[in-house]
Amino acid sequence: MRALARLAPSLLLATALVWSTTGPAGAAAPPPKVPEAVGWGGAVASVDADATAAGIEVLRKGGNAVDAAVAVAAALGVTEPYSSGIGGGGYFVYYDHATGRVHTVDGREVAGRTAGTGLFLEDGKPLPFADAVTSGLSVGVPGTPATWDAALRQWGSRPLADVLEPAERIAENGFVVDDTFRGQTSDNYSRFKDFPATAKTFLPGGNLPAVGSVLRNPDLAATYRLLAKDGVKAFYQGELAKEIADTVQHPPVDPASGRNARPGRVDTADLAAYQVRRQAPTHVAYRDYDVYSIAPSSSGGTTVGEALGILEDGELSAYDGTQYYHHFLDASRIAFADRNRWVGDPASEDVPTAQLLSPRYAASRACLIDPGRALTSPLAPGDPRHPADCASAGPAVAEPYEGPNTTHLTVADRWGDVVSYTLTIEQTGGSGITVPGRGFLLNNELTDFDFAPLTPGVPDPNLPGPGKRPRSSISPTIVLRDGEPLLATGSPGGATIITTTLQVLLGRLDRGLSLEQAIAAPRASQRNTAATQAEPGFLALPERPGLDALGHVFAPVAEIGAATGVERLPDGRWVAAAEPVRRGGGSAAVVRPAG
Repeated sequence: MRALARLAPSLLLATALVWSTTGPAGAAAPPPKVPEAVGWGGAVASVDADATAAGIEVLRKGGNAVDAAVAVAAALGVTEPYSSGIGGGGYFVYYDHATGRVHTVDGREVAGRTAGTGLFLEDGKPLPFADAVTSGLSVGVPGTPATWDAALRQWGSRPLADVLEPAERIAENGFVVDDTFRGQTSDNYSRFKDFPATAKTFLPGGNLPAVGSVLRNPDLAATYRLLAKDGVKAFYQGELAKEIADTVQHPPVDPASGRNARPGRVDTADLAAYQVRRQAPTHVAYRDYDVYSIAPSSSGGTTVGEALGILEDGELSAYDGTQYYHHFLDASRIAFADRNRWVGDPASEDVPTAQLLSPRYAASRACLIDPGRALTSPLAPGDPRHPADCASAGPAVAEPYEGPNTTHLTVADRWGDVVSYTLTIEQTGGSGITVPGRGFLLNNELTDFDFAPLTPGVPDPNLPGPGKRPRSSISPTIVLRDGEPLLATGSPGGATIITTTLQVLLGRLDRGLSLEQAIAAPRASQRNTAATQAEPGFLALPERPGLDALGHVFAPVAEIGAATGVERLPDGRWVAAAEPVRRGGGSAAVVRPAG
């Protein structure tokens, strides 16, 4: 297949995905997208209507939240292939109602065992980011299939074959292309066209897909059938593993394109050795709530948790809007100053997770917030191991770049189990490299490493290393009250994931917003940078002049995040909530709608 891809890309395009404006037999119009649903029997929220419907289908057939979450994730691999899929990884957080415990699975991608700190250096200098992304160098060993397998084996009630069936059906029959999908394809056109297998899969006849047309991905359907038949070992061992490794090491680029797609370092031994991590969640007590999330290698749980700790003693519910946003922004600024300095892969670095989340350390950082003046960035980190009020520990550490993509799903079942799951292939379109004949893109997750130390002379916990997981900002969160689930939420968006999750939590827990309102509210993202990114709606808030007077500086961005969530109401009903507008709007559904 690779030889054919290199010699005759036009032939592959001619035999591309079946594409039509009316849809092949069996393809159905997607369910309507609604941002909120209320009812019984369980709930699902994702960015995509077909994926949400796949989860509801599994719940209606008696599956639990874990079964449904894997079904939604697999469907997103079809309909959101530029944000997720089996070529990537993610973090899975699960509340087990039978035991009252929260569990996590770290399914982050890992570097090959031959990767060193100079992975992205050439002639002693960091590669240009775009060159690093669209290459085999950026590809880490995928963790998504292993995450599904681990979650289903430990907590699921259905076999993998059953929960993959809705996604396999969508891939075979096709889904309707919308404006968001076409726009994301357009953004990647210059990359996708250079890889015959990617062009075959996503560029019908070499062109952008038309809105309203139907995209089939029979290669991915066949790959799902392989996993259903042989289990995920087929991904990490055997012929498929060899094809993945060969694709990474010899990116199948069209030789006529002139693109230099550098070879990667992942081989079949790295794939065979991959294991997820089962580890304790992060936990902070915030007012009357217990907030759980994912521990490092993601920085999401520690950074959201530290910001909540900083805000714990403040009366956010009593503040006027200006002071509320002021405290939110500066708490986030402080937490990011610490995140950039201290968080990496704990298997390779000494990460002070417990200390970052301790009330004593939160208090030592909270004293930096002045109600009358905004803090100035870049702000220096503190020392979580030796907390001292308002003290710093060395120079400020710059914010690294993270692609603003990924996807998040939330699921609850009739028994009270809850899943908050964020999965990704990193930036939109990942590496741009599709495994020939298999229908899925490979991640560019290793570009989440810092290519070189961010601040000269300061230890950097996020440099590449053999078998190391790059730091993430993914923040899947579950909130309990009195030991029972209240809500779960999370978002895509690179480093803005952290600030989006924090803002949704504060809006719901402190400001009296409904979950849907908290998700829809205008957003801002302060990550220890001179200017705070802010959506147009945030810049138009009546509190804006007051924030300007306090010294906050804003930089406009079109959109931040695309959150989803579920919430348990006192009468036992579930609320599913998703974005009304961002990223084309999300899709919320329940098994049995109320009234």
